[in-house]
Amino acid sequence: MASLIYGTETFEFEDRQLAHVKFVISQKLRRQESFLLSWSYSLALGSGRSSIWLNEHSHLHFRFNGSKPPTLNQVWLERLMTASFSVRGLDLDECPEPQEQ
Repeated sequence: MASLIYGTETFEFEDRQLAHVKFVISQKLRRQESFLLSWSYSLALGSGRSSIWLNEHSHLHFRFNGSKPPTLNQVWLERLMTASFSVRGLDLDECPEPQEQ
């Protein structure tokens, strides 16, 4: 599991998912574009939802367990970026990785 550290809070994600989210966050913040990032928790983690507001002043740290970065899926990145511009922000539950065809 990888970790997104936002201020003093730590949130866990699969390494592959967080690698894609990191790319999107980096692109958005490089352009000084603020946005909302949301996701839900599995029943094993107590269920529920979280949302964080990201802007150029956010204190972020990405921690990955794997030694090699995963190959990024261009189609998924495009979907995540498009979702980040929506009124609801980037909801990871609504943007799963597309299956290869």
